[in-house]
Amino acid sequence: MAVPPAYLESLPYIDTEPSPEALAAARTLISAEQASSSSSEQSSLPPLREPSFSPALTTELSRVASSTPLQPLSLSRYEAQELPPAPAAPSTTTSKSTRRTRRGSASSSSASAAAAAITSSYVNDDLRPVLSNAYVSAAYLAARNQNLALLDRHGANAWLVSNYHLEQSLRAVERDLAGVKRDIDLVNAARQRRQEDVRAEMLMLEESWRKGVGKVLETEVAVEELKAQVREELKNQSAQQHS
Repeated sequence: MAVPPAYLESLPYIDTEPSPEALAAARTLISAEQASSSSSEQSSLPPLREPSFSPALTTELSRVASSTPLQPLSLSRYEAQELPPAPAAPSTTTSKSTRRTRRGSASSSSASAAAAAITSSYVNDDLRPVLSNAYVSAAYLAARNQNLALLDRHGANAWLVSNYHLEQSLRAVERDLAGVKRDIDLVNAARQRRQEDVRAEMLMLEESWRKGVGKVLETEVAVEELKAQVREELKNQSAQQHS
């Protein structure tokens, strides 16, 4: 079933302003209607859907609710890296008895293997994280240096071009706003003109309606009086017949 269109019965350029008493009576009726219909409207509304947020968003909402400030980003990876202390070299001094029992190549190979193991552990465990952070810091500083050079060379022109485009966008929005305001003024002027053109007719129709309603009320009162007279006449005739 199609819903009929709604028409607002408002003629602001013809209708007179309502009196304070009429406004108070209207507000009283509205309040009474809202008080009587609020419970039924609330019961007819569907229940609110429970929001489902991701864990990251839930954590962020909890942080905002507790007014906890954001943790600043750690800049330690961009700072100058300090080398960890080098490991102590293995002692290669041996006693005379050891030199006599272990000859030449065997002694030197074992010492070299121990030194290589220590060096490998030092490189993998201590130097590699430092080297990785140093690479990150170097790449960041290189990119920052490049960006600063580009900003120094082209930043002023880019800023001026950006301001120019923003000004053009602002002028376009202002033109649209002025056009909408002009359309609103034209619509209001046309509505006022149409209402002023039919003011006399509307007043005449209103006066005719009031007179018609008054005549209908007078007719109803006359009918009731006539009914009362007929009943009284019938009552008198009945009393005379019985007497």
